[in-house]
Amino acid sequence: MILSILDTDLYKFTTSYAYMKLYPNALGTFEYVDRNNTVYDQGFLVELEKVLCTLKEVSLTQEEFYKISKNKWLSRFLPMSYWEWLMGFRFNPSKLQTWLDNEGHLHIRVTDYLYKVTLYEVPVLYTVSECYYKYNNIQADIDIMYNNLKQKIEYANDNNLIFSEFGTRRRYSSSIHELVVKYLKENSKTCVGTSNVHFALKYDMMPCGTFPHEWVMFHGAVWGYQQANELAMRDWVRCYDGDLGTVLCDTYTTKFFIKQFSRKYSKLFDGPRLDSGDEKELGDLFIEHYKSMNIDPMTKTLVMSNALDFPRFKAIRDYFKDRINVVAGIGTNLTNDCGVIPLNEVMKLIEVKVNIYGSKLPCIKRSDDFGKRLGDPVQQGILDIVLENAA
Repeated sequence: MILSILDTDLYKFTTSYAYMKLYPNALGTFEYVDRNNTVYDQGFLVELEKVLCTLKEVSLTQEEFYKISKNKWLSRFLPMSYWEWLMGFRFNPSKLQTWLDNEGHLHIRVTDYLYKVTLYEVPVLYTVSECYYKYNNIQADIDIMYNNLKQKIEYANDNNLIFSEFGTRRRYSSSIHELVVKYLKENSKTCVGTSNVHFALKYDMMPCGTFPHEWVMFHGAVWGYQQANELAMRDWVRCYDGDLGTVLCDTYTTKFFIKQFSRKYSKLFDGPRLDSGDEKELGDLFIEHYKSMNIDPMTKTLVMSNALDFPRFKAIRDYFKDRINVVAGIGTNLTNDCGVIPLNEVMKLIEVKVNIYGSKLPCIKRSDDFGKRLGDPVQQGILDIVLENAA
């Protein structure tokens, strides 16, 4: 279960600060989505709600604040004024609406100011995951976990596969997660960091992250899909001035993004994160795009993060050899490969208001994989028109 308020992904804090700095009055609603439509009973819901109530007990401690102030990454990515604010922040479980529908499918919603509500996403996801295994008495096999992990890290070391650990949200448990991070720290030659801020501090690793789909979805809902990618990049640069320079490209399909990827942002961002679609096809499109802008693709990096394992990552890396740099964010394959079946769950921004007086604006995600598409069908139809006109 939750170990610390820092037991979450770096991008939750960087996105929270971006909302706070640029859109402090905006509100949003996140909704839990189970892509596998798992069936639960009322007993599970009761247990889940008990654990979610414990979120209110965590806060940023003085010791953590001091460690952050001395950390060369965290104190650079975010001002200490943000971490001071976080010391006073508390999760409010009463804001979490949880219920089962008539078919036993789990629903969770939470609404608040965006700079606060974004912090609920990852803890809610791993709380559901961990409660699922505990309630159903599904036991992890530590021997399988270590055997699989040993083979993966030897493979990554032998093939110089550069990656980060991205597995917080669908982990089997916090204890398994820590065992994995500790093993990576001690044995991996090619792991460059972890997305989990708590473990990054504890094991002196680089905290890693990019901006999320919600950032683009927010801009699309407020200003329209035609401008969303450009405005999302503009605002990210306004906040981070070149830091955290990996751009997420598939919120409204990658091909649409590339059409809007201007010379300015092509030069400024370090490269895209490919989270859906055919990585080889889309990577080739980015190489062609960079060349058309007279930018050497070898000065850029593709970040792969679409349900990767190490052999598939190697095949992708080898395909792009000497054409563009390739790294990966690997999540569930590391933190939940212990003899059980991982949940396939997400929690996404579904609507926003620019302030308390504004109208509710629906948020959608298109993605390059049909199964990852989310949001209002009417808005999906509007996006279809935008994409057709841009073709």
